[in-house]
Formats: sequence, C-alpha cells, structure tokens
Amino acid sequence: MFFEQLVKVGGHLGHAPRSWHPKMAPYILESRDGVHILDLVQSYAYLNQVKQFVSRAKKQNRTFLFVGTKPQAAHSVASAAKSCKSYYINQRWLGGLLTNWSTLKRSIGLLNRMELIQRERVVETLPKKLKSSFSREQARLRKYLGGIESMKSEPDVVIIVGQKEEAIALNECKKLGIRTITLLDSNCNPDSADLFIPVNDDSIKAVRSVLTNLASEINQV
Repeated sequence: MFFEQLVKVGGHLGHAPRSWHPKMAPYILESRDGVHILDLVQSYAYLNQVKQFVSRAKKQNRTFLFVGTKPQAAHSVASAAKSCKSYYINQRWLGGLLTNWSTLKRSIGLLNRMELIQRERVVETLPKKLKSSFSREQARLRKYLGGIESMKSEPDVVIIVGQKEEAIALNECKKLGIRTITLLDSNCNPDSADLFIPVNDDSIKAVRSVLTNLASEINQV
C-alpha cells in the first residue's frame, strides 16, 4: 500500500519543531525524537484529491510542468515528467520563465535550432573554436531548458517539489493564475498552495513515490 510505502521511505518525517510553519499544524501528528511527524492518513487523503484533479485536468487536455531543482528532487522530477510525456525544470528556475514567456520562448527556439544543426552534423563543419563555443552554449541551454524544449505555451498545471526553493516559480504561477500542486513539508505554508500533499520533500524516495503516483494518474487518462 502507498501509505506503508511512505512510512518505509520516511515520508512522514518533517523538520525540527523550531523550523516548522505554524499553519502546517493541522497536518502534523506529533513531535518525536526532535522532529515533527506528518499525519500520513491526511497525506494519503490529499494525494487522492490531487489525483482526482490531475485526472480531470488530463481529460481536458491540460499540460503539466514538474518543477524541483534541489538535489533530492531533480532526478525524480525528470523521470516522472518523462514517464507521462510532460515537461520539467530540474536544474534552475530561470526568473521570468512563465511571466516573460515570449522572451524565454526565443531561447527554447535557439535550443531547438542548435539540436537540429547537431542532428544534421552541420556543427562538424565549423572551425574548432566556433564548434567549441557552439557545444558550450548548447550544453548550457539543454541543461536548463531541455525539459521544456517542446513546450509551446505556458503550462496549465505546475507540480512543485520544494516550496521554499521554488518560491519564484510559485509566485509566477500565482501572477498568471496557473494551478499549482505542491509537496508540503512541515516548514511550508499551505496557504501558498492551490493543491498540496503533506509529505517529507527532502526524502528522495518519498518524493519519487508521490511523483510516480501523479505521473501514473496522468498516464491512465
């Protein structure tokens, strides 16, 4: 069961009480051994609510963007997004990615052209110095934009891991009215999320488990 799986991977472990956000109190079961223990019964209930929303959104042909740039989340974010043919940002959120979309779209277009040039082996004909410069710029763009290189417009739903780390992404979504789904640890603010799942967002396995569940729901429609 998903509930038992989360316990095994530490999905119930929050932060030390001194680091908590008071508005997370309803989702905390107790304090044990110097850390808050999240109420996974509620986590499971909220996950199911989120999955219902995701299912409805997918049926309406909504697009999803997975976001999580901290090391504990980066791999799982990319893996989950790829598994359900969605988009992802897992290295660094570039300020204005959504609120200044027209500008960023030009950078994505440049990456697409560079990928085409490489596929057609045109880059092999360039002088050594220019070829090196091309490769560095292509690698840089691919690192930050590779997960959204086929994204044609702003996403409809953004799934966020790491509320504090992704504050800029969250604020941009708010400005544009884009719905967000956030994995909330005990140091997060539930008032800043549209939809959320209380869970340890520092556990690699817990993050992977939740994102895999959401990706599976997207794939089922």
